[in-house]
Amino acid sequence: MPTRLLLLRHGQSVWNAQGRWQGWADPPLSPLGEAQATAAGHHLAGMGLQRVVTSDLQRARRTGELIAAALGLGSVEVDGGLRERDVGDWSGHTTAEIEERWPGQIDAWRQGRLPSPPNGEGDMSPRVMTALERLVAEGGTWLVVTHGGVIHAVERRLGAEPTPIYNLCGRWLEVGDGQLRPGETVVMPEVDGPTTVL
Repeated sequence: MPTRLLLLRHGQSVWNAQGRWQGWADPPLSPLGEAQATAAGHHLAGMGLQRVVTSDLQRARRTGELIAAALGLGSVEVDGGLRERDVGDWSGHTTAEIEERWPGQIDAWRQGRLPSPPNGEGDMSPRVMTALERLVAEGGTWLVVTHGGVIHAVERRLGAEPTPIYNLCGRWLEVGDGQLRPGETVVMPEVDGPTTVL
């Protein structure tokens, strides 16, 4: 069986619901996020997932636990290399608050003119790719529950066209000749309301 990785963003957190940037902050899933994760588990049945690994932040870990339970996959592995980017001073603020306190910096960062958020993390792709390469070496079909920033970093690293990554959306990665290649995007059915891109 070929090695495949499904990178999936966590369910809605309480800070997602409030429009707050999170980074390394560790808010829990909202009740909607818990429902999204459980529904995603049922949606992913029959896709051949064998193991679940998650970021060490609780919004990803809890999402992975709920999906693993729905799929009967047992306990999840946790890998800190899969955690979200540290957004430094922006953590806990809404986009409007960041624009007010740091005018123009979000756009500058997104366009590559600012190397990192203030007191935040720059290029996180080396740590993320190290974590993914470990999974490739172990083989199998993995569900990797992580964060939107992580999925975008992997897409850029692999030369894929970035797509909006809402809660419980993501992308398959295929492995050929030991190399990761971007596969199709995955969108879960919405559960009781819109999901968030933050």
